[in-house]
This record gives sequence, C-alpha cells and structure tokens, in this order.
Amino acid sequence: MTETIPIFPLKLVAFPGEQLNLHIFEPRYRQLVADIDQRDGRFGISVYMDRLMPLGAEVQLKEISKVYDDGRMDIKTIVNRVYEMIRFENPYLDRLYAGGEVILFENDFQVSNSAHAEFIFYLKEFFRLVDYQVELLPEVVNTFSFAHKIGLTLEEEYELLKLRRESDRTIYLIKHLLKVIPVLREVEKAKEKIKLNGHFKNLDPLEF
Repeated sequence: MTETIPIFPLKLVAFPGEQLNLHIFEPRYRQLVADIDQRDGRFGISVYMDRLMPLGAEVQLKEISKVYDDGRMDIKTIVNRVYEMIRFENPYLDRLYAGGEVILFENDFQVSNSAHAEFIFYLKEFFRLVDYQVELLPEVVNTFSFAHKIGLTLEEEYELLKLRRESDRTIYLIKHLLKVIPVLREVEKAKEKIKLNGHFKNLDPLEF
C-alpha cells in the first residue's frame, strides 16, 4: 500500500527514532510546515546525494519551537519509519514544495543477543578511543541509535538505511567498527609518543 506525503530533500540520512531539529527558511518549506501543522504533521525527508535517492524517512512534526519575524522557523521532529519513494512530483499539486508516493516500511529491531552484545562491545571501545562520554544502555541501543556518531560517510549511512533487518545492520556496523578501531588505536599510540617528546628518558646502557 502506498501513500503520498510532502517531501523535503536534504543532504542527510534520517534514522528512525532520531530527534531532528530543523531551521526552516525557504518559502516552500515554510509552506510545507504550515500545511502539515494543520493536518497529521507528517512529511518525508528524502536523501539527496548527487541526485535524489529513492530512500528516505517519514518524519513527525512535534513542535514549532520558534517563528521569526521574517517567517523563518525552528521545528522539532522525530523520525518514524523508512520509506521507498516510487513517484516524485515537484511541485506537488498547487503547492510550492514537492510530494512523493511512498511505500512505508515497519521498523525491525530484532537481533540475536550475541550479535547485539558484540555490537555494544565494539561501540564502547570506539567511544573510549575517541574519548566520547556516553551511557550505553543495551536495552535501548540499536544500530540506528549511534549511526551518526561512529564516522560513517553519507554514502555509508545510506547503505545502512537500505538494510531492512536489524541483524544485517548489526553485521554492517560491526564490520565498520572493526575497520576503524585499529586506526584509532594507532592514533592513540602516536599521541602517547608525542607526549613523551621533551621528557627526560631513562635509557638502557648499551654494551659493546
């Protein structure tokens, strides 16, 4: 089953469960926000890279936090579900903004306990190496929870968005962490060596 929703293309990947704050300044998107505020508050953020991509995320307007004198506004939203857009219309009907016919996917966060524990283990090691203080509660951590914080490129984030199953996303992110953690460890070693420069060193005597 498909439905048509307003579309807001952006150079970012929005993940389900994410709190997203946006500054709205273009007239077409000010009109979009005004329209959805009078309806169910839903719109889509479609990923734009070198072109408009088929995948995006359904977003729910939670609050219009501030409206400026010139019509600009700050809004708070939460990301609901991933969609695939099968038809794009720009502009949509008589509006300034675009619309898209989309297929919405239900969220899947089911994964084996062992894979989830492995993901948490490497996530903790990554944050230790980058000296990022965060409390990881295993029962609320999923692959979307920290996807923006572990060094994925926009293209890699989009690849993650493509994966429908949490088990596949977990494998994808574990592979990513296994790739970057050794690099971060080498950087940590280099920092320790730099700290030693200029200090008095105890050198072992050499016997000839």
